Amino acid sequence: MKNLLCALALLLAANSAAHAQNAWTDHARALPDKLRQVPVGLTLWHTPNPNYPEPDPAQPGRFVWKHSTMVRNEVGEPLQVVECGSFIWYSAAGWQANLTQTPAEFATLFGCPRGQLRPGQVYTFAKNYRYAQNAASLYGGDALWYILARDAAGKLYKGFGLIETEAAVR
Repeated sequence: MKNLLCALALLLAANSAAHAQNAWTDHARALPDKLRQVPVGLTLWHTPNPNYPEPDPAQPGRFVWKHSTMVRNEVGEPLQVVECGSFIWYSAAGWQANLTQTPAEFATLFGCPRGQLRPGQVYTFAKNYRYAQNAASLYGGDALWYILARDAAGKLYKGFGLIETEAAVR
């Protein structure tokens, strides 16, 4: 009986982990599930885009994709960041959960005190870089960055922006 319970617990944990990785269940829709049906209130963009790797002068043999990510509150009232993160698309599986940042991490990375987005203000993650250990590990793919934020009444808004990261060094 104990072995059966252990096996059941492992099966449930594996199923839960697989479900957590499946960020995009409706392939007839463009956005991952988390972002659907949330109104847009933020503008989010990346530059340069598309983005190409270049040799990393600080780490010979390594490569870096250098880009910045910006966000602006378009709602007209302050918004409090709830979550920031990204999904990646690098295979036929489509959108996969990549990373999630807390409001405190967002505040530090984007230079946004307390994670409060003032209307019309642009906040910038200046060194939103991606790295490769060597030339063999260069790969292209797309990343869909998103930010979720709430107004004082609790209404949730989103902003999202796609960055194309290419594999070829220019």
